[in-house]
Amino acid sequence: MNREPDDTYPPTEPYDQGMLDVGAGNLVYWEVCGNPSGKPALVVHGGPGSGCGPRARQYFDPDLYRVVLFDQRNCGRSTPHASDPAADMRHNTTPHLIADMERLRAHLGIEKWLLYGGSWGSTLILAYAGQHPERVSEIVIPAVTTTRRSEIDWLYRGAGQIFPEAWDLFRAGVPEAEGPGGLVAAYARRMESPDPDVRAKATADWCAWEDAVVSQEAYTGPSPYSGRPDRAQQAFVRICSHYFSHGAWLEEGRLIRDAGRLAGIPGVLVHGRFDLGGPLITAWELAKAWPDAELTVIDGAGHLGGPATRRAALDALDRFATRS
Repeated sequence: MNREPDDTYPPTEPYDQGMLDVGAGNLVYWEVCGNPSGKPALVVHGGPGSGCGPRARQYFDPDLYRVVLFDQRNCGRSTPHASDPAADMRHNTTPHLIADMERLRAHLGIEKWLLYGGSWGSTLILAYAGQHPERVSEIVIPAVTTTRRSEIDWLYRGAGQIFPEAWDLFRAGVPEAEGPGGLVAAYARRMESPDPDVRAKATADWCAWEDAVVSQEAYTGPSPYSGRPDRAQQAFVRICSHYFSHGAWLEEGRLIRDAGRLAGIPGVLVHGRFDLGGPLITAWELAKAWPDAELTVIDGAGHLGGPATRRAALDALDRFATRS
């Protein structure tokens, strides 16, 4: 099928969807679009806590791919929603999400699938593939992160060297940040407050900082983080701070150190040279440790990508579409 003028494929609608019971009262939303007999692919969204959107469907040739999308626990259309303070976050960890992906794969009768996603999605893809390499055919990642504590520290403290005005405001939002866990943990505690005003203020402060980090990138429309609906913002901040205050329940550096386990899985990594949220060094280190990965660096692009990033990801997905 021919691509649209912006290089993506025409919009498609799901031909199947549902809510997967993953235990402890959690239901995970999923949908499938494209060709029911096509090559299976799973879209792993970022955030954590952003939810999947229809735009991701357009990266796949609908004649050749069977595309699965899902909202990770407590965000998007999955329930209970993290914007509800009654939602229990104890059952939302990286091991839980890996188990959800495996449960969804079995539910849909898929033997192997291509994994696609960036930012936090990259971390979850690498964690899943390291645990279940036999279930992964290929991997395409635009914007590489592994959620090391060093990466978290850069995003929520180190980048303040570039945006000191915005970071001072971010830091001022949690005067108690000298306590256990520092800045990110302080925000996580505020997002668990029974006071809606406390949660709303923490959400606004966190999203303002996220917007500042990508403020030098070219994008149109509402602010990438503060421009989201209130309910989606609260879920995003609550889940992000929950994950990052726990180091995503990953041993520091393990995803890169164990990338040799991905040998035999072709991978395409696409990363903007001026990604201030997730510096290029992580993608560089991963490409060196993963025998079958190829890295494309997009000069002038950042974390949100752009036309060149989009074309590189689309070209990789087109190339893999007919690979058996």
